[in-house]
Amino acid sequence: MRVLPRSQREAMFEIYAFCREVDDIADSRGPRPVRRQQLDHWRGEINSLYGGKPTHRTQGLAAPVRDFALRREDFHAIIDGMEMDVVADIRAPAEATLDLYCDRVASAVGRLSVRVFGMDQEEGIALAHHLGRALQLTNILRDLDEDASIGRLYLPAQVLLRTGITATDPASVLASPALGTVCANIVERARRHFAQAGVVMSRNPRRQVRAPRIMAQAYLSILDSLVARGWSAPRRPIHIPRARLLWILMRHAFFL
Repeated sequence: MRVLPRSQREAMFEIYAFCREVDDIADSRGPRPVRRQQLDHWRGEINSLYGGKPTHRTQGLAAPVRDFALRREDFHAIIDGMEMDVVADIRAPAEATLDLYCDRVASAVGRLSVRVFGMDQEEGIALAHHLGRALQLTNILRDLDEDASIGRLYLPAQVLLRTGITATDPASVLASPALGTVCANIVERARRHFAQAGVVMSRNPRRQVRAPRIMAQAYLSILDSLVARGWSAPRRPIHIPRARLLWILMRHAFFL
């Protein structure tokens, strides 16, 4: 985000801070009723912000909401997505549930972001749809073991069943010899969304899509590294080498 002009950069940092707050609530191990209450309190704070009465926690969002016409429903969608993890640990969701989850926790963030970037509304929504899902599917593949350790499994039930996996217990699924086939399906989905996002970005001004291009290339590097590593245990954590990240930054922030 540091490649953005100051007003856009500060707006994105405020959006990120909000996302971090509600994500921390979803990922905490506190009692579920307490976490749902905390998320509902955030809904009230967002409503107060849009009612012209920002609280201490939403004061920083007041200028971005005003300057970039950020939509209340996108903030609410993010909270709704976090609540999906709070109501019950997601395990082998239905395809429609997984897509809704990706839309709320990732594409909704994208819909806020593209307004900050200054994209045309229709083009921005298309980019948020595809890039958000590409990033979230990559996250799901990257975090298989971390999610399983807290009882979550985001691999869709239909794909598991097609490969002969009937279990929904995260540890059992990750130990299955068919895990690689399941993950290959998700890799292919992510690549299709990356490709569609690339098409959208290619027809928009470079200055408006620098940040999403950097993000897309960084996450594609993660996806490629996951595929190269494979899916058999032990699965070493994947990180972007610093030199690779610097090249991506230089290429998209300065050269193109």
